[in-house]
Amino acid sequence: MTSIIKFKPVAKRLLAVLPDRVRNVVVLRFGLEDGSRQTLESIGKRYGVTRERIRQIEDFGLKSIRKSDAYTNESDTFLALEQSMREYGGGIVPEKEFLSSLHKDDDMYNHIYFLLMLGEPFTKERENDQFTHRWVVDADIAGSVHLALQSLAKSFGSNDLMTEDELVERFVAELGKHSVPVSYREPVYARRWLDLSKEVGMNPLGEWGSTFSPNVNARGIRDFAYLVIRRHGSPMHFTEVAGAIEKSFNKKAHVATCHNELIKDTRFVLVGRGLYALKEWGYAEGIVRDVICDILEKHGPLSRDAIVEYVMKERYVKPNTILVNLQNGTHFRKNSDGTYQVK
Repeated sequence: MTSIIKFKPVAKRLLAVLPDRVRNVVVLRFGLEDGSRQTLESIGKRYGVTRERIRQIEDFGLKSIRKSDAYTNESDTFLALEQSMREYGGGIVPEKEFLSSLHKDDDMYNHIYFLLMLGEPFTKERENDQFTHRWVVDADIAGSVHLALQSLAKSFGSNDLMTEDELVERFVAELGKHSVPVSYREPVYARRWLDLSKEVGMNPLGEWGSTFSPNVNARGIRDFAYLVIRRHGSPMHFTEVAGAIEKSFNKKAHVATCHNELIKDTRFVLVGRGLYALKEWGYAEGIVRDVICDILEKHGPLSRDAIVEYVMKERYVKPNTILVNLQNGTHFRKNSDGTYQVK
């Protein structure tokens, strides 16, 4: 229905009921002339009055319009806006995305915003630490969506990442737990409501997680390296990591710098000559000798072949490298039955 609304003409008809100075203040505050919204202070300086006086004039103007016949005559306009909001996001919508859905022209957003501020069904919820600017037409649904988004954000571990489909499925389940009507427990609404949250976000690779995690808000080579190795799914040489960072994130990644950062970060394990894996994949830390010690302490005395097999699961090295380490009499002892144990 909003496709038939002529936002500028509607705003012009509503503004026409105001005295000149009041109308000018409202136009400046909402940027209805040149697209630039003016502050209370800047308008006050123009008229030689305080910012509080300008706020009073603006408030008087909006109330006067709501009491006018012009406002009553535009009831279909406000009804159409309310219906569009409910169709887009039930009882609550993210401001930026909703305005974009109503019109492709950025110059029109201020006029739509002006009508929303005037319309009695609409309540603006300002941005805070958890949520973006949003508009509400159903307080009960909005409250439930807020709680579901908070629960969703708390469900993420610091390293958790998932696809959008997985996230939407989890969020829909949360909506059910918080009594959101069944008709709104649909992926289309869930995806739009995700735009409300400042605690759940997407990284440049299209994976979702907590915005407090470096896996979502990657800030340096280490974080970018983690994401490309994780996406690759198996160990990578540091030169490959540097190349993947430049290709995936359009970030300059010097090979030597990348190698140094991987060495310093405990999320990575050196598993071969220049090869790095993620520690969360279960790879043991340390050099080959340390890995052999860990294996023998865990499994007890083992044959040479068994030791090689275990170590090869942890390190990308040649079998001979493992055998050379076993000959170190300071750390290992060969038993009479041919098995080895930690000395």
